[in-house]
Amino acid sequence: MIGERLKQKTLLFKNPHGNSTVRTGQQHPTMAIIFFLIFVGFVFPACSTLKSPAPARETDFIEEVPVSNEYARDSLQKAYNDFMLSSLAIEKGEYTEGQNYLESAIKNDPQSAFLHIKMATLLKSMKEYQKALVYAKKAVSLDPKDPEGITVLADLYVLTGNDDQAIEHYREILKSDPENQRIRLLLSTILVRKGQLTEALECLNILLKQNPKLVIGHYYRGRIYLELGRFKEAEKSFDDTLALNQHLEPALFDKGTLYLMTKQYEEAARTYEMLLAMYPDNHQARERLVEVYFKLGQDDKAAGEVKNIQNQSKPGTPERQALGLIYLRHGKLDESIEELKLIVSAWPNDNKSRFYLATAYEEKGDLETALSEFKTIKPKTDYFVEASIHMAHILNLQEKYDDAIKSLEEAIAVSEKRTELYLMLASVYETMENYDKAVAVTEEGLKIDNRNVDLLFRLAILLDKKGDKESCLRKMYEVLEIEPENADALNYIGYTYAEQGIKLDKAMEMVQKALKIKPESGYIIDSLGWIYFQKGDYDKALKHLQRAAELTGDDPTISEHLGDVYAKKKRYKLALKSYEKALSLKHPDENRVKNKIKAVNLQLKKNN
Repeated sequence: MIGERLKQKTLLFKNPHGNSTVRTGQQHPTMAIIFFLIFVGFVFPACSTLKSPAPARETDFIEEVPVSNEYARDSLQKAYNDFMLSSLAIEKGEYTEGQNYLESAIKNDPQSAFLHIKMATLLKSMKEYQKALVYAKKAVSLDPKDPEGITVLADLYVLTGNDDQAIEHYREILKSDPENQRIRLLLSTILVRKGQLTEALECLNILLKQNPKLVIGHYYRGRIYLELGRFKEAEKSFDDTLALNQHLEPALFDKGTLYLMTKQYEEAARTYEMLLAMYPDNHQARERLVEVYFKLGQDDKAAGEVKNIQNQSKPGTPERQALGLIYLRHGKLDESIEELKLIVSAWPNDNKSRFYLATAYEEKGDLETALSEFKTIKPKTDYFVEASIHMAHILNLQEKYDDAIKSLEEAIAVSEKRTELYLMLASVYETMENYDKAVAVTEEGLKIDNRNVDLLFRLAILLDKKGDKESCLRKMYEVLEIEPENADALNYIGYTYAEQGIKLDKAMEMVQKALKIKPESGYIIDSLGWIYFQKGDYDKALKHLQRAAELTGDDPTISEHLGDVYAKKKRYKLALKSYEKALSLKHPDENRVKNKIKAVNLQLKKNN
């Protein structure tokens, strides 16, 4: 059959002038030999248009056929003829005709892996990937060890989005052909796309040992190192890339990105300047350069690049939109508003530009204009949910709680799986002190994701506010089951124990663990100070509470705690000052603090 190896060096053809065989080496050519010469002369050039990994071989389509089997011999003869006609049609660009001839050839020789590969390759070039996949699978089933068939099948898996199968087949090819650089590079590319960076890196290291001057290999390795945060190695890989090809645009761009990520802004500026000298139309690099100049405080240079962007683009283009966002990121709100307004006036349905325009107004403090812009973003369109979140935040600040709730409920109706919407809605009810409703909303969110730490933590706090300490602590321990290093949950449990004056050793253990995770947290240091207070060690309590006050600035609870320590140490004037500060900061329990002020004043009178 077509594609099988020749069993003998002598090829046999039917002699049209009789039953005897004619050897290909005879002095007098027969019609069969003429056919063979025509076949070889035309088929090999025709095959090249299919872009198969290796040229067709003589033994791929000629096989010894028993003379007695007339039917099989005629079918193969027809298959050869159809394959030749297919190749000629493809050579002329008549792909449909070529496909028809190939189908006929396969009907006459259905066990030919070679013909199935050629059909798969043709259909691949016609972008009929699913059909091609059927023929490639058949080819591999007929000849499981043929590297050409496995390669075509793997390539088709990539094109049809089945990366896992492609990886499996590429690995199989590399077992038998470890020097195949094309396959190793393809495998590396897929592994990067799937986030399997360690294996991708191993592949590239082997590839670069095989071919140290492979530019794309050095570049890909740099990209992986950049993704892994191994910046020194990424920089070296990009330098190696540019040493081999100093004009490679992606390598220059990503090297600039590396410097931007590592806050080496002067190096980033130089890299982007070099890139733009070679590729002045690279708008993304120019946008990055504007951003770098702003970070360096070189506003004049930034303005020059902004003018270049404006001269090379029209209002409303993606470049101008990016410029509006750069202005927004760097707090240049008027300039951002100016650019983004031009876009939404010309393209009212550009939700992204309108969202960021509204955000710019919000950051500027023009909340009413921001609200009106956010409201124009319709449900079931891009940025609607984000716009609803911003609207709810503004309405909450304005104490328009019902409107804030309505906005968030509309967002949930559109995107009910987004747990942050439930968290925010619960927060609005919490502000209204409607703790029952806040708890119910939080529990709804947890039905979607029962391991959501933010929702569990918020539910614990809400239960605490309802006075259910036991349930509160139970939920906090659930947080720790999911995230044992959650410093806020550790601190909350420790402080709760200290507040109740119970399990003080356990409280100390948990708070100290939290402090190792967040050593500069004033609130955790306050908890530690309060535990020492409850243990009666007022000197250590004072030391930690003073440090907590320095770190947090103005916190009414910490001020009250300081007052309590000063009172215990009979430093009543400092206690009075701390309590009065707690009141001025709107302590949540004013009556308790006022009673402490009265007690301190009595002590001061006694001392006088």
